[in-house]
Amino acid sequence: MMSSPPRRAPRPADPCSMVLFGATGDLTQRLVIPALYNLSRTDTLPESFTLIGVARAETTTEAWRNELYQSLQKFVGAAKAEAGPDGVDAAAWRRLADRMVYVPGDLSKPELYETLRGVLDQAASDNGTQGNAIFYLAIAAQLFCTVVKHLCEAKLINPPREADEGPKFWRRVVIEKPFGHSLDSARDLNTRLGRILNEDQIFRIDHFLGKDTVQSIMAFRFGNGLFEPIWNRDRIDHVQITAAETVGVETRGRFYEATGALRDMLPNHLLTLLSMVAMEPPVSFDAANILAKKAEVLAAIPEVKPACAVRGQYGAGEVLGKEARAYRREANVAPDSNVETYVAMRLEVDNWRWAGVPFYLRTGKHLSRRVTEIAIRFKPAPYKPFQDTPVVALRPNWLLLRIAPDEAISLQFEIKRPGPAMDLASVKMDFRYEDWFPKEANVGYETLIYDVMIGDQTLFMRADMVEQTWRIVQPALDGWAEEDANGGAAEMPAYASGGAGPGEAATLLARDGRSWLPIDDAGSGEPA
Repeated sequence: MMSSPPRRAPRPADPCSMVLFGATGDLTQRLVIPALYNLSRTDTLPESFTLIGVARAETTTEAWRNELYQSLQKFVGAAKAEAGPDGVDAAAWRRLADRMVYVPGDLSKPELYETLRGVLDQAASDNGTQGNAIFYLAIAAQLFCTVVKHLCEAKLINPPREADEGPKFWRRVVIEKPFGHSLDSARDLNTRLGRILNEDQIFRIDHFLGKDTVQSIMAFRFGNGLFEPIWNRDRIDHVQITAAETVGVETRGRFYEATGALRDMLPNHLLTLLSMVAMEPPVSFDAANILAKKAEVLAAIPEVKPACAVRGQYGAGEVLGKEARAYRREANVAPDSNVETYVAMRLEVDNWRWAGVPFYLRTGKHLSRRVTEIAIRFKPAPYKPFQDTPVVALRPNWLLLRIAPDEAISLQFEIKRPGPAMDLASVKMDFRYEDWFPKEANVGYETLIYDVMIGDQTLFMRADMVEQTWRIVQPALDGWAEEDANGGAAEMPAYASGGAGPGEAATLLARDGRSWLPIDDAGSGEPA
């Protein structure tokens, strides 16, 4: 492994306060606090910073800190024992903990926001936050507009204009997915937020996009002259994008019953990966140029045809050697539920670069292996030169971009076997991040939170992009709703837990004469 110096942020984060709504929730404990701790550990957290937790629970700042510390110990784990008996870097935690304040209150009550005004003013006075503030909405989606409305009425999210007297500061709002549950609801949410906030104040966050390997897709494409000339319909046969999980819904049955695999994964995760693979080269890597190129891709994708969208629901089976029950037997799931836990989709990008190249997307729970991967299949070479040799067929070349769990890039190609005969063998050139770079603790939110602090929207979605993603998938949702209204729930395609998904997904590609790469041997380059 090559050594490298600790990574430094390209510029210091602005002094600021972060008001964390939903401060006692699962998202805060699992992702937000570990990310802030990692920012503190790498000296990326601004020196002038205050974390203001807001929730209904009647507790104290000290009790809230202690609860978060206990959950952080589980996150860090025993592998970092050199940092202390519990693995937590005491100095890094103290830098964060000393800047924490807890405010109990009802999000629907105006008096809570008046209290927040005083706390923010105190932070500016005591900690030098200069009035800058992030309002992080780690709360249920139905409360987004309620909180933003109250913040507006309390004059907490309207920064001074150029003509105003007094010190200038910024105010930004972070919104967790889902950004709506349909095209109409996404449009309504964007309209309501747009009446109060400027677009550059809204940061629609998705932790998936904070992963280094997701960001590296653009660097890989545009930083290497080798690939861009062949990155088009002339050389690429099709693209497969997979996000497979071994976990089921676990304790999230109530959430999943209202969401399903398509809403949870397609409009954000998978379509964002597609836009990164298919976007045109930007003239620079600033937010405006990158978002414009991604938006162009999404606008060029026709709405999915219902016949090109497959759903499924996991039944009983065995996952990673353990018995797994069916989705309909999970906690807080209806016994006759028609909610999909698997979805596969065929899309196209109707522009000059990609016309005629299918993009196949799939995601599911309780599958045989956890893997997130982009697989690009190139068109085969002519066979005629090999017709009088022992070569029976030419296998396709694949480029595999692995995002999780082990970040890697793999290129499969053909070579001649040793010996007198012209006989070919498929080989791979593999690059793994862990072989070249030190592994860093990262939950995916570190880069995103830092970007909010400096006002960089590159890794976030604009309102028009959100609406485009819902436009693309809405026909599938409408078609399934019509099926269910006519008794389709009983016909929901089932697949065994621990398998590769429903057979209908294989049929989707078979109609085009293609096959999925196998989930249980991801990276092999051999079709299922």
